[in-house]
Amino acid sequence: MAKWTAQDIPDQTGRRVVVTGANGGLGYHVSLELARRGARVILAARDAGRGQEALDRLLEEAPGADAELRSLDLASLDSVRAFAAGVEEPLDLLVNNAGVMAGPQRRTADGFELQFGTNHLGHFALTGLLLPRLLEGERPRVVSVSSMAHRTGKMHFDDLQSDRRYSRWSAYGQSKLANLLCMRELGRRAAEADTALVSVAAHPGYAATHLQTTGTKIDDVVMKVSNALIAQSETMGALPLLFAATEELESGAYVGPDGIGESRGHPKLVGMTGRARDDDAARRLWDESERLTGVRFDFSKTPQPT
Repeated sequence: MAKWTAQDIPDQTGRRVVVTGANGGLGYHVSLELARRGARVILAARDAGRGQEALDRLLEEAPGADAELRSLDLASLDSVRAFAAGVEEPLDLLVNNAGVMAGPQRRTADGFELQFGTNHLGHFALTGLLLPRLLEGERPRVVSVSSMAHRTGKMHFDDLQSDRRYSRWSAYGQSKLANLLCMRELGRRAAEADTALVSVAAHPGYAATHLQTTGTKIDDVVMKVSNALIAQSETMGALPLLFAATEELESGAYVGPDGIGESRGHPKLVGMTGRARDDDAARRLWDESERLTGVRFDFSKTPQPT
């Protein structure tokens, strides 16, 4: 059987899309390929300068593409609310891609541990605030980007913000596990409310992106060497995300590379840990996330024709 590539992406004409972290890396390539296939893409980026460079590059690589840049800092709930308020039309696809990885201990504007606050809570709030727009879309979909690191993750419900002890890799694994738990819970709640929304996830394997240069100086050197010797390209890393965003899948599906250890290769459905399939933990995390962000998901909106 032929391997799935970007050439297999179905026609996306008229599909309205938001991609977070679109100023570079995986987010840029996801935005580019969707725009090439006719989607109307909003590139959500924290850095205005890099975001504009990404948009200019996209329009050069895909002349005539329908794409625009908007500001979004997932480490600030005020920014998340402002971004969501600016999306006034129906939305068909939200790709929750942006993230930070294994940096020194820092806090978001709202006082959350940076990795948990950005990778999970920021995207949780964004999804909830955009839910009315998604429910107006035609067969809307949310793609959550997780990581192989979810396999080492554990939910520390007694210390979600790493106040007692901070381990950067433990915090990262927790945030990526949280992505999968809430991906599944979103799908369950959407189905229970009898909506058409589909909630899936993907991971890029070991892809050479800017995320690998956010640790200590020693780590940065190690990552640069391993990127050169082991990692696959950003374009290959984006394929599982694109597969999850465009192929016919049911809620709860998880897509990753088909190579050894899921570190590289072409997209396929992959498994997740038992912790990621823990329904009680998913409900507990959901409730806590609503409390922390102040964002509640309202599935009562009746989708309108587009």
